[in-house]
Amino acid sequence: MPGRPLNQKAGSADYFCMHNGIGIPAGDERPQFGTHQKALKINLDPMRYGTFAEIGAGQEVARWFFKVGGAAGTISKSISAYDMTVSDAIYGRSKRYVSRERLQSMLDCEHGLNLERLRASRGDTTAFFAFADTVAARNFQGTNECHGWMGVKYQAHPRDEDSQIIIHVRMLDHENDLQQEALGIVGVNLLFGAFFLHHQPALMVESLLDNLSTERLEIDMIEFSGIEFRHVDNRVMSLKLVELGLSGAAMFGPSGEVLQPSEVLRKKPVLVERGSFRPVTKVNIDMINSARERFAAEPEVDAGQVVELMEITMRNLLSEGKLDLSDFLARADLLAAAGKTVLISDYFEYYRLAGYLARYTKEPIAVTMGAASLRDLFKEEYYAGLEGGILEAFGKLFTKDLRIYVYPLRDQATRKLETVGEVQMDEAVHSLYRHLVARGRIRQLDNYNEDVLHIFSRDVLRRIKDGDVSWEEMVPAEIARVIKERHFFGYREVESPDEMLAR
Repeated sequence: MPGRPLNQKAGSADYFCMHNGIGIPAGDERPQFGTHQKALKINLDPMRYGTFAEIGAGQEVARWFFKVGGAAGTISKSISAYDMTVSDAIYGRSKRYVSRERLQSMLDCEHGLNLERLRASRGDTTAFFAFADTVAARNFQGTNECHGWMGVKYQAHPRDEDSQIIIHVRMLDHENDLQQEALGIVGVNLLFGAFFLHHQPALMVESLLDNLSTERLEIDMIEFSGIEFRHVDNRVMSLKLVELGLSGAAMFGPSGEVLQPSEVLRKKPVLVERGSFRPVTKVNIDMINSARERFAAEPEVDAGQVVELMEITMRNLLSEGKLDLSDFLARADLLAAAGKTVLISDYFEYYRLAGYLARYTKEPIAVTMGAASLRDLFKEEYYAGLEGGILEAFGKLFTKDLRIYVYPLRDQATRKLETVGEVQMDEAVHSLYRHLVARGRIRQLDNYNEDVLHIFSRDVLRRIKDGDVSWEEMVPAEIARVIKERHFFGYREVESPDEMLAR
């Protein structure tokens, strides 16, 4: 190929090391290849050979590999089982065709067939793969949710155990052909990253939107598994999606498993508590329990279907200037110990959080917060970027069936209890505040535990760092156990007087 060598950075004398004929970064940098270039390099790699199985939006990924040339060296089979009956006959029945379940059955089936049919004859020199996607692109009326599941199951090296990457995408283009184009590009990016950046999964995540933009595509879920990714923490990769702007939010469950928001929230009432959870205290748990009790008692809420989310914003995680992964994982581990589902979001403004949740469910939404956070909610400076200011923001926040449950605040100096009725608002927003209270959009919690109102996370954190053992009474027992076992937040063992004398 004429011009700049493929292993040379544009505008630089720096060179990348070569891996199977592909220029890859020597450090924490990565090459910026075009989609054509990526597809061609995969086709020219004699080690890669596999299947493309695509349902729902054409064979947009396979098309790139046929178009650039040399596909015979890469593609063992390309298939598109559009008909549901045909798809079921190949991959088994599924409740939904655009689902993780269907994608996994496609990957398992096609990768298994390649190994069964080809391993004996060429397994010593070939690393087999199966790429699959199942997608709902824009329909003729333009009324459907445009999203899809995409993944690759593969061998990083010949005779290797399997590795796998799965992503969920939302297409944001308004035209079907543009959505298909975006799908093709992100599919090529996924394969290139899996084959040549698997040793640096964070860079792989970053590369997924090469030659695209977040205005065209959102990736709200990613999961790495298998031998090549045995040391990857998917919670960190989920956080990376939000940090890079590939998604506005990411979600994972108590076991650390990554969750796709629409599968968790679809047709479910949702209750959210925002906090630093540094660490999780008895107040955090009492707040969510009190709010759930009230929310579940609402006549329009199916109590058995309520989804609880403990939300941490990126602003909170970056409050000290940079992202501390060990601090993030400590918080995540403590919320997991409490059995909670975690939402990491870039939606500092509550109206943006409400819009995100309303995207996935038409059922009631509730947010619980302390009285201090309620005062902050009404600070007009947070909405200076909106043409309509706080009125526009609150119009977006309360258009859906959303209500706020307020947890009281105990003033440590006066011992006075601050509730919805006593919160002092600026005169400019006082009437708006009273209107929302009168309409039942802002509600006081009265079923709280009086004995925990003196607890504040920052105070608990200080006591942990100071070696003051009184912090243990301020957090749930399972939280205290995890903090001590893993030495979170600077915890250190405090010697007893007898131990000190013995030493």
